[in-house]
Amino acid sequence: MSGNRELLDSALAGAAAEDRAALIAYLPGGFPTVDGGIEAVKAVVAGGADIVEVGLPHSDPVLDGPVIQTADDIALKGGVKIADIMRTVREAYEATGVPILVMTYWNPIDRYGVDRFTAELAAAGGAGCILPDLPVQESGLWREHAEKHGLATVFVVAPSSKDARLATITAAGSGFVYASSLMGVTGTRESVGEQAQELVRRTRATTDLPVCVGIGVSTREHAEQVAGFADGVIVGSAFVKRMLDAPDAAAGLAAVRALAGELAEGVRKRR
Repeated sequence: MSGNRELLDSALAGAAAEDRAALIAYLPGGFPTVDGGIEAVKAVVAGGADIVEVGLPHSDPVLDGPVIQTADDIALKGGVKIADIMRTVREAYEATGVPILVMTYWNPIDRYGVDRFTAELAAAGGAGCILPDLPVQESGLWREHAEKHGLATVFVVAPSSKDARLATITAAGSGFVYASSLMGVTGTRESVGEQAQELVRRTRATTDLPVCVGIGVSTREHAEQVAGFADGVIVGSAFVKRMLDAPDAAAGLAAVRALAGELAEGVRKRR
């Protein structure tokens, strides 16, 4: 069975055709429970998210800030497994019809088996993977299997990336390019770094892939700002924080749906 890379391409192209950025929501799988995580994906899509990233919780999330680390800890203590992430992708995709990607560190895939992981993700209806710690020069095996199974390979670029490095990364990627708005771990911030716009400009000079910006985006104002220069706006920690702060599961779902609605209004403001 082939994955949904084409659906991802269509979602991003559809947003561009509407003269707006796509809203991409990140939620950790298995948080607060597996069932609760699936409901959270449905909630953010109902609020207006175009694309969803499901995080595979990891015991050493070096690129994730304290909010997502807290959620990962809850998921891991609950016993979340890769099979649960595949179930999350499958049920979320079947319920919403939007592209669902998995964001994961390389080690869990390597241990699980690349062919097994890509085959199961494609069978679940997944659109691809975001691999923040997989060096491009070591990604050949992954990309071979991802291509075979119709999955996108999304790499992360940072403000520190030199132009030649950007060209190498974007040539190897598919789906979109994940542009980190600033150096550092994920988390909500008062403002989105000015480095982000320059990084988008430099990245676009190397590729025709959409360039989507994440890390630090948490409010409608942030979303509107980033949507003015990027093809997609990625929000994660702000959703997770809403769920962590909620008094119960129902309130958490209502909170993330409301935040998705606010962010969707931001990205939909015509440029």
